[in-house]
Amino acid sequence: MGVGVSGWELARAVSLAGELGVVSGTALAIIMARRLQLGDLNGEMRRALAHFPIPAISKRILEKYYVPGGKAADLPFKAMPFPAIRLSQELLELTVASNFAEVFLAKDGHTGLVGVNYLEKLQIPALASLFGAMLAGVDYVLIGAGVPRSIPGALDRLAGGQPVQLRIDIAGLPAGEEVVSTFDPAEFCGGQAPQLLRPRFLAIISSATLATALARKSNGHVDGFIIEGSTAGGHNAPPRGPTQLNERGEPRYGPLDVPDLERIGALGLPFWLAGSYADPETLIAAERLGAVGIQVGTAFAFCEESGITAELKQAVKDQAAAGTVDVLTDPAASPTGFPFKVLQMDDTLSDAAVYESRSRRCDIGYLRSAYCKPDGSIGHRCSAEPEEQYVLKGGKIEDTCGRKCLCNGLLATIGLGQLGANQEPEPPILTAGDDAARLSRFFQPGGAYTAADVIRYLRSEPVAERAEAPAELTLLRPSVVVSVHTSPRRPSALAGLAE
Repeated sequence: MGVGVSGWELARAVSLAGELGVVSGTALAIIMARRLQLGDLNGEMRRALAHFPIPAISKRILEKYYVPGGKAADLPFKAMPFPAIRLSQELLELTVASNFAEVFLAKDGHTGLVGVNYLEKLQIPALASLFGAMLAGVDYVLIGAGVPRSIPGALDRLAGGQPVQLRIDIAGLPAGEEVVSTFDPAEFCGGQAPQLLRPRFLAIISSATLATALARKSNGHVDGFIIEGSTAGGHNAPPRGPTQLNERGEPRYGPLDVPDLERIGALGLPFWLAGSYADPETLIAAERLGAVGIQVGTAFAFCEESGITAELKQAVKDQAAAGTVDVLTDPAASPTGFPFKVLQMDDTLSDAAVYESRSRRCDIGYLRSAYCKPDGSIGHRCSAEPEEQYVLKGGKIEDTCGRKCLCNGLLATIGLGQLGANQEPEPPILTAGDDAARLSRFFQPGGAYTAADVIRYLRSEPVAERAEAPAELTLLRPSVVVSVHTSPRRPSALAGLAE
């Protein structure tokens, strides 16, 4: 869905309805800091910080960022430290506390399940983020956009209060060398580390090969998989084999990209299917294919509880009602190098005129990549930063073409955009799956709908007598459905997942 779209309000609503509500863990430090600067008008950030187990950290965060009544509209948000291999103490504390707060609020007042979703590509804040979510008792951790082999073992060590490290991908690092980020729960807590619940870990994948590698070669136990197709919103896995583009410049997906469910099922782990499955018929189809449930994202992204601004939600719903929704799988938009689904809309970064008029800058830095400088030190660069800066850092000019600043754009989508040059607000960027074209099936009178409306629809009786899987995911059906362990902590559906 994007940064902050599946926030605590949406995850809580889904969890209260009996499914697994998932909060997006991406850039929560910035989100909390900016919510506080806008005055935290509903008081929820301050309430969560009041429950944070290290009051001195809560006090420092409030002193630094809280603005009673909110900052003036013509003032920019405060600059924040950039993520680096060794996080500054300020960013470290804010990362742990913000992840705690988002999960705490999602879980508050009920016993339902709550998960948190991260991108494997965002390695630098990962350990502090995981610890913060675990402090709040998160039930599931979901990670995609990479190969998260080291996460299960990290969860084990964090649960036991032990120091943990994570290898960081560094371009140009000499063979045999390794750079790691570290996190020590006891040091962070100023003495003794707490013993925490080890959340279940679900890897977001698109192939049996990756599922097999994670199940057999991870440094800890993998509890299941979310198998995501190319029609899902957010980042998509690149097509396998040589890259080919269609007439719109989108990657072509073919037979090599069809996940082999028989091989995945043979691993003996539960899996959920994702990508245009938000219908009673396709939910049944998923179960017939051996899945224990489905992941739903786009349907929730435009409901009342999502973090997208009301104006943008209404514009997308108007497009859906008129049958004019257009989602482009853009191979160049994301600095991560993964294809990124962008909903086309005027006055957003999908608008060529808006994109060209924006002055490129990198003032958040979450999607920067680490690289080894000629002197052996570590630098950071982003293909969406000013072209000349990227090239000076050893990047290729061709890699900057079409890149969009997702950090700023996605924050603008949830009403937390920075002021740019000449006091111009950052333009938003909307990501959604292909299923956005069919949002009208959820509309209540007036066009609004809630997370509960989506779940009621999914639980309703299917219209078709025989359910079929989505055409783009003609998956291999297992000849034998593998029996998996049962648990009251395993939901039948994953809802509200953010990418």
